Amino acid sequence: MKEKSNRHHEMDGELSQMISFMVGEEEYGLDILRVKEVIRLREITRLPKAPSFVKGIINLRGDVIPIIDLRDKFGLEHQQYTAMTRVIVVDVDQKLVGMVVDAASQVVRIPADQIDPPPPIVGGLSAEYVRGVGKLEERLVILLNIDRILTQEEKMALSKLPAKMEESLQPVAAESVAAGNV
Repeated sequence: MKEKSNRHHEMDGELSQMISFMVGEEEYGLDILRVKEVIRLREITRLPKAPSFVKGIINLRGDVIPIIDLRDKFGLEHQQYTAMTRVIVVDVDQKLVGMVVDAASQVVRIPADQIDPPPPIVGGLSAEYVRGVGKLEERLVILLNIDRILTQEEKMALSKLPAKMEESLQPVAAESVAAGNV
């Protein structure tokens, strides 16, 4: 029985499970073990003196989650948020961070032998953000390195944000954030 169990774990190790999502025209993937949840975009609260890369914060069951728009982070043109827009809540250095994406697709399993190292530039991103490129049938999935999406300085700035919601924060409609009015 132990032999079957070990063989089962070896087979699991050969597959990478990813949450796939879209930003612009590209499909990306994040290791499912780093994703806490995928939620619909909700009201974003602007935080005075927040780092420029932070769109604001949301209240997720009493926890403050800083929100980063991956379009901005990747230097893509901003688009209006839609009903398909999602926030992927991930763990970055033991801090929950919400990343706004155009759409979250599904969980995909990519065999290890179908993951290539990143080329120098993928989809306009430098290889530092990219862990590899997964091949699924006729499509490519850019596998992000979640630990490198934020710089050390950005991680430090996030660590200084409050952990719980405060009454004095003023909510801003997601549409206002999308229009750049905040």
